[in-house]
Amino acid sequence: MKAIIIANGQIHDSDFYRSLVAPTDLVICADGGANNALALGLQPKVVVGDLDSLDQSLRSRLEKMHCQFIVHPARKDETDLELAVKYAAEQGAQEMVILGALGDRLDHTLANVLLLALPELRPVKAKILDGRQELFLIRDGALIEGQVGDTLSLLPLTEEVTGIYTEGLEYPLENGTLYLGPARGVSNTLTAPQARVRVGQGLLLAVIIHNDE
Repeated sequence: MKAIIIANGQIHDSDFYRSLVAPTDLVICADGGANNALALGLQPKVVVGDLDSLDQSLRSRLEKMHCQFIVHPARKDETDLELAVKYAAEQGAQEMVILGALGDRLDHTLANVLLLALPELRPVKAKILDGRQELFLIRDGALIEGQVGDTLSLLPLTEEVTGIYTEGLEYPLENGTLYLGPARGVSNTLTAPQARVRVGQGLLLAVIIHNDE
């Protein structure tokens, strides 16, 4: 099962996002992400959070659409998006596409990206989409699909990431190590429609920027 999780951040290229959603997908909104969902013409099936970003008229509209609400207190340790991601994992989602997770607030953006490292997502194929940008975590290995010239950055989320092997990139690594802090892994380039990255130990954040073509 695939879950489409919509947060309350920026949404770019609405037509592209709509094309990602199938009728069988579970559309989950993190609180005010319901506004983004409706703007995309999507019907939220579940709204998770403290609901501080939903006015009464919007909530009434969602109730008429038979949307389910999972309400949490305002004073809590998790963000609404974290609660939505964990809910999707509990429902058995094998794939998650997270939209609207990036925005003007750097603290929210960083926190949302780091949610990809949640233990609950270890068995899940999860990614954040923001226009042409795609972010996902590499724990063991990954097949990266794009086109020649796409930009790929590999950023360590642990003190070091060792045993890195890559194929299909302009600057290859063979049993390489990337360290938290230095920017060595930024702005590599795909030399083939598919690239492969294998990791021995550590967590690696992949950020691919797809060409417009």
